[in-house]
Amino acid sequence: MNGEHRNFQQNITKHSTYNLISGILFGLGLVAFIDEMVFHQLLSWHHFYDQSTTKIGLLSDGLFHAFSWFATVASLFMVADLRRRESWWKKRWIGGALLGIGLFNLYDGLIQHKVFKLHQIRYGVDVLPYDLVWNFTAAVITIIGIIIIRKTNQSQSK
Repeated sequence: MNGEHRNFQQNITKHSTYNLISGILFGLGLVAFIDEMVFHQLLSWHHFYDQSTTKIGLLSDGLFHAFSWFATVASLFMVADLRRRESWWKKRWIGGALLGIGLFNLYDGLIQHKVFKLHQIRYGVDVLPYDLVWNFTAAVITIIGIIIIRKTNQSQSK
């Protein structure tokens, strides 16, 4: 192994957690943005908080949207820093992004929809099929993210 490749591998290993956190933040921000844009704005199925007035629902959507952009932009600043350090590990970052997407949707589908009852996916219909598809898809994405992260952990220890 030549010195340049060894230095690159040391940089990657040194910043593996930073890559992972950046990916998770990006996944959270991206999926929150898509959720807010599609389900809250385009389809108008619900607001982030539906247990009050429409005005409060819109306010909650605005705060949710701000969170999604903050997470996305922060993660991209982290990627820029990793690239500057020649330490961006694309595969680990993608695993983190998938983990962030899956965990966000599981949290949304189980905690926000069922435990806190902040909102449902949709109103006026049988929500069971929506819940099953939402949570199953989130679980699959989470598992894929974990598999990719575990593979990068194994390659890091070699």
